[in-house]
Amino acid sequence: MSTIERMVEKIWAKLINEETWLALGEGTVKIILTLIVAAFVIKIAKAAVRNFFHLRSKAPLVFSERRENTLLKLTENVISYVVYFIALMNVLAILTFDIKGLIAGAGVVGLAVGFGAQNLVRDIITGFFIIFEDQFSVGDFVRIGNFEGTVEEIGLRTTKIKEWTGQLHILPNGSINEVTNFSIHNSVAVVDVSIAYEENIDEAEKVINNLLETMPDKYEEIVAPPKLLGVQNLVASDVILRIIAETTPMNHWFIARMLRKEVKLCLDENGIEIPFPRLVMYSRGEQEEAVAPKKYERAKRS
Repeated sequence: MSTIERMVEKIWAKLINEETWLALGEGTVKIILTLIVAAFVIKIAKAAVRNFFHLRSKAPLVFSERRENTLLKLTENVISYVVYFIALMNVLAILTFDIKGLIAGAGVVGLAVGFGAQNLVRDIITGFFIIFEDQFSVGDFVRIGNFEGTVEEIGLRTTKIKEWTGQLHILPNGSINEVTNFSIHNSVAVVDVSIAYEENIDEAEKVINNLLETMPDKYEEIVAPPKLLGVQNLVASDVILRIIAETTPMNHWFIARMLRKEVKLCLDENGIEIPFPRLVMYSRGEQEEAVAPKKYERAKRS
């Protein structure tokens, strides 16, 4: 009997053996139960974490909502990683792999990878300090390098920033050197208003100041009554007046648009003209008629 025939007979003997099928069925059931239990544990753990942070938000102590959201997402991610890792180890044990040898080998491989993957280690360390120092949090509007948008997610390795046009930028934490956070302090809306040189500047300032006093009642995003700083610049055809308004974080663009609208309507109601380009047209015949008397007078004098 050839070697191949003997191998076929052994395989066939195992296939028809009841113990083989019982072990296979038992292992399959154990793997399925392990995955179900892992998913259930993750769901329960995440719900418990959410309830903990919800109760924490109602505590007398004041916590930063931005920081709480960031820590919540990070904790949920850590729970998922840990539970799935344990589940994977159990599945490998069910499949009769040597877990101890595997973990020992993984430790050696991890040490070697640690020396080679320095960028990965740097990303993780930087991500930890971003969260620990609360440099920015989920929901903040930030500028990092050439990217500007809302922070969607902060992980130990990457940070996700979504622009207002929909693009999602994924940045390694190790590449984040400078961050501009627009969501921590109040913003300032700056609006320049132009009036014609023919208008009375004092009258225009009086009208605008009366309007600005009423703005906080119309828009809750305005922290204090806007201020008219005065004449900002004198240009070719208009006088520029500058207005500033302190707003709640990230609302300066909205308030700037509303200020321009309100000032335009107010100036129109009071008959104060906003300059616009003018085009003066004349015909060559009219020009000659205007020049002819001057020529006649010069000839008469000579």
